[in-house]
Amino acid sequence: MLGLTNVPGAGDNLIVVDEDRTARQIAEKRAARERNAAFAKRVRRVSLEDLDKVLKAGLVQELNLIIKGDASGAVEALEASLLQLDVGEEVDIRVLHRGVGAVTESDIDLAMGSDAIVIGYNVRAAGRAAQMAEREGVDVRYYSVIYQAIEEIEAALKGLLKPEYEEVELGTAEIREVFRSSKLGNIAGVLIRSGEVKRNTKARLLRDGKVIAEDLTIHGLRRFKDDVTEIREGFEGGINLGNYNDIKIDDVIATYEMREKPRA
Repeated sequence: MLGLTNVPGAGDNLIVVDEDRTARQIAEKRAARERNAAFAKRVRRVSLEDLDKVLKAGLVQELNLIIKGDASGAVEALEASLLQLDVGEEVDIRVLHRGVGAVTESDIDLAMGSDAIVIGYNVRAAGRAAQMAEREGVDVRYYSVIYQAIEEIEAALKGLLKPEYEEVELGTAEIREVFRSSKLGNIAGVLIRSGEVKRNTKARLLRDGKVIAEDLTIHGLRRFKDDVTEIREGFEGGINLGNYNDIKIDDVIATYEMREKPRA
C-alpha cells in the first residue's frame, strides 16, 4: 500500500471512502482524538496513591468519592462507614454521588469535573466507561468486600493529614572547660553524659536546669585534635556552637531532632 504518511499500528482499522477530502477529515479527527488522549494521560488526576502529594501542593483539601454498587443497602452501608472514618478535622471526605448499577460514562464525567475517585462495589465499568476512565486518568477502584474499601480509603485519608512531629533527645553533654579561640569563638570542653552528640544536630543550652538558649546547632565536634561526626556517652570532646559564645562550666548542652510521629 503506497502513499501512507505514517506507519500504521497493528490492529488499526482500514476504511475505504470515495473522496480524499473525506479520508483527510477522518484522519484529522483520529489524530486529534489521539493527541487529546495522550494529553489527558499526562494530566494526573487525584488517586489514592498521590493524595499526600497533591495536599502538600495545596491542590486539594478533601477527598471526593463516587460510589456505585450492586445493591442500595451495600452502597448506603459503605457510604455510612466512610463518612464515619475518624481522621481528624484537617481532612474532609465528600460523597458526590452514589447509585446502584455499573460505573457509567456519566460517573466518569462527574469524576473528571470534581477530581473524584470512583468506587465500584461488586460492579464494574460498563461499555466505554472503562476506556474513558483510562483515557482521562480517572482513578476507579473495584472492591468485593466492604472492609477492604474502608481500610484503603482510611489509609489514603491518613496520608492526607499533615505530619506530626515529636522531639527526640539524642544526647547530653556537660561542659567541663571553656576554651577561647580567636577564629571559632568559645569552645566547650565536654563530657558526654547520655546518648551521643552528633554534628549539625539541634541543641539547647541549660544552666542550673533552666533553658538559656534554644535553636542552637552543633557546628563542630572534636576528639583531641581530630574533627569527628559524633561523640558517644562516656567520652570527652570539644563542641563548637557557631556564633553562640555564652557558655559556662557546668552548663549542659542537650541535642535533639524532630521526628515524624506515626499515626495510629
